[in-house]
Amino acid sequence: MRSRQRMFAAVMRLLLKCLRLGRRRRFKLVRQLEQLWHYGHLCLRSLLYNSFTNGDVVLDSLFEPVYWLVDHVTRWFGVVFVALVIGLTSSIVAIVYICLLPLILQTYTPAWICWHLTYGHWNLIMIVFHYYMAITTSPGHPPQAKNNLTGVSICRKCIAPKPARTHHCSICNRCVLKMDHHCPWLNNCVGHYNHRYFFSFCLFMTMGCIYCSISGWEMFRDAYSAIERMKLLEKERLQVAANQTYYQTPPPTFSFRQRAFHKSVVYLWVLCSSVALALGALTLWHAALITRGETSIERHINRKERQRLQKKGKVFRNPYSYGSWDNWKVFLGVDVPRHWLTRVLLPSPHLPHGTGLSWDLPPCVMEQRAPLLAI
Repeated sequence: MRSRQRMFAAVMRLLLKCLRLGRRRRFKLVRQLEQLWHYGHLCLRSLLYNSFTNGDVVLDSLFEPVYWLVDHVTRWFGVVFVALVIGLTSSIVAIVYICLLPLILQTYTPAWICWHLTYGHWNLIMIVFHYYMAITTSPGHPPQAKNNLTGVSICRKCIAPKPARTHHCSICNRCVLKMDHHCPWLNNCVGHYNHRYFFSFCLFMTMGCIYCSISGWEMFRDAYSAIERMKLLEKERLQVAANQTYYQTPPPTFSFRQRAFHKSVVYLWVLCSSVALALGALTLWHAALITRGETSIERHINRKERQRLQKKGKVFRNPYSYGSWDNWKVFLGVDVPRHWLTRVLLPSPHLPHGTGLSWDLPPCVMEQRAPLLAI
């Protein structure tokens, strides 16, 4: 009897020891997990902490994979985008000449015919000229050799002098003078020597699309109504044909030429209206930048600098802005009044002011506004 009690007591003591040991192990495992969590959180904060970090930095970091993808995809698809622009523009011109021009010559008055022929061909020449110059003109690159340039920094990627307003293009893998952006539709950077061609192309292409949309509105309505009638008659013809023999099937109501004409008019109006909205918004954006004497990259830099100085109670002024009107004259290269005709309203391959290496006062600016702070 006593031996049984002793055995039972020994088993109970062993069971209690096991339970205590398991509880200690569980507590020890929980403590280890808590320590690992706090240690990992501390490491993460120590690696990512930066006193200059704000919402813009976090947003740029999140979009970094997108930027990398765009850079590498744009490098290979630039030729495709250029071919797409040429193909779509050529299709619109072909539709105008084949479908709309004969109709205009038959129905419009001589005065309206002269207006459409003059304005349409002038707009087309300006589009073709500026697009060709934008894709073939080099934006300008700084010299790789060391020279006597003043006020330059060193590009961390090119390891070469980088003049003011120069930035490195990750797609072209070169520094570009007064870089605005890399345009995939040009397969070229927009910089000092082709910035005017790029903006003029956007402006005249927008004007051409608006002209086609407004001029072809009535034709678009008639063509859309005709297509709807074709669909309805085609449905009725199939219903009738289902109840007749093969030899009694009625012929098509509309010919192939009529169908192609109506669909071409609808295609022209939809494409021109869409391009006018999208490209028009881009043109207005760049017009605002030109008015302020900035590029797309400089706007981002100047905005941050303006916010930083505003916190210190200081005022930032763009050192490359000469006033709204003078900024446009410098950008377009208008030195005398007749240049508004010969250099703006007519194709002109004149070079911009300066070399892009230094930014002296242009001759068309009457008085210099000394900036409060230079970048």
